[in-house]
Amino acid sequence: MDEALLRALVPSVIGVLVRRGADFAAAEDAVQDALVEAVRVWPREPPRNPEGWLVTVAWRRFLDTTRAEISRRRREVRVEAEPVPGPGRAVDDTLQLYFLCAHPSLTPASAVALTLRAVGGLNTRQIARAYLVPEATMAQRISRAKRTVSGVRFDRPGDIATVLRVLYLVFNEGYSGDVDLAGEAIRLTRRLAAGIDHEEVAGLLALMLLHHARRSARTGADGRLVPLAEQDRGLWDTRLIAEGVDVLQAALARDRLGEFQAQAAVAALHADARTAEETDWVQIVEWYDELVRLTDSPVVRLNRAVAVGEADGPRAGLAALAELDPGVPRHTAAAAYLHERDGDPVTAARLYARAARAAPNLPERDHLTRQAARLNVRLRG
Repeated sequence: MDEALLRALVPSVIGVLVRRGADFAAAEDAVQDALVEAVRVWPREPPRNPEGWLVTVAWRRFLDTTRAEISRRRREVRVEAEPVPGPGRAVDDTLQLYFLCAHPSLTPASAVALTLRAVGGLNTRQIARAYLVPEATMAQRISRAKRTVSGVRFDRPGDIATVLRVLYLVFNEGYSGDVDLAGEAIRLTRRLAAGIDHEEVAGLLALMLLHHARRSARTGADGRLVPLAEQDRGLWDTRLIAEGVDVLQAALARDRLGEFQAQAAVAALHADARTAEETDWVQIVEWYDELVRLTDSPVVRLNRAVAVGEADGPRAGLAALAELDPGVPRHTAAAAYLHERDGDPVTAARLYARAARAAPNLPERDHLTRQAARLNVRLRG
């Protein structure tokens, strides 16, 4: 059975049920039930029209659970399969689902979970395992999210920026449980790009492709984190890099610069360098200047300070870093790196150790601890 096909059909099938009169929460539940039935039946009896089969079974399931209400309202319904919508309608339905699942009234965590289930076609157990929470907890989160958006009109225009932030959150989770969330985010962003002509959608897709191209080089055989400058660039996926650059160039040609395009441009410059020493840090600083103008994000300013340290020397980078709040995530790690490059291993070792204690995850903590140990060994020698 083609699980990828099943998941790809979920948004359009939900859309059909909603346009027939089902509310979103009931439609999503009915489609999930239809997916379970498909897993049971399709290996023995594969349907000639998979989408039509899912529509029929999901619609019957919806009718079975809401017949009393339908009778009270004297609604005339049809149980048999109706014509499957054409590609244009399916794309519209999917786009509306993206907007609905990333509704501004939802918390980021709820929007991510609802997007993965209603648009991505993942079941609750898969999502729970990916985010390392109990299945019951994730089920409650999804139920609350569906209740929150139950009164939102399906054809209401949505906020594409919110959708992109949700997809980026999914991508940054990487791989966990039995679901490759980075790969899933790329799949969903590709589908979004096919349904809407928007330069920032293309920018996010390019950014994901360019980052994902470096995935196999990010960790060593022993599982240790490998910094960008030390990565084996022969392990980078040149096919994904070429695609990401093409997508980015097409987006930039529209001359409507946005945050994700600028981030992708930085990633493209890293990908273009055959060695770390050949990296065009001057251009990277210029792109970070654009990002600061677009977002004024403290994290962007931190990354810019490190880039300035590479382009203009570590003291220039430390001066830029001094203008930021020390509480910005990874501020201490950046300061340690720049102090080491400035020839101050004592300060650098102390800061690496402090940064390790505040690291947000185990691989990063291990890397920073090893950096501190490396300098301390050198100092003792």
